[in-house]
Amino acid sequence: MIRLLLIISLVLGTASCSRLSRDKSRNASSERALPFKAKLSKGEDKRDIAIAVVNKGAGVEEVRESVRFEATKYCLLNYGGSDAEWQISPVSDDWAFTQDGDKLVFNARCIAR
Repeated sequence: MIRLLLIISLVLGTASCSRLSRDKSRNASSERALPFKAKLSKGEDKRDIAIAVVNKGAGVEEVRESVRFEATKYCLLNYGGSDAEWQISPVSDDWAFTQDGDKLVFNARCIAR
């Protein structure tokens, strides 16, 4: 009887440890404050993501790190790698974006795995 209780305790304890660890990684944050608040949305295919940033008049170069952080965090936690393939504008050869009111919206696809 004691062996059974010991085995059950070990199994439950081990299972709960991995759950607690995973929850902590979901709340990843940058080691320095990012200049803009970015919000990530998943597409129909979970690898496709859109990231919206309220840019307050700033351009692509100024918001890039805030956008990149959200994409890296999402791809790393969900697909095991931080690589994202960004939609590129044929005009500027830089990240493409659309403007939605006061937001810039960037599109990418997680390419890990």
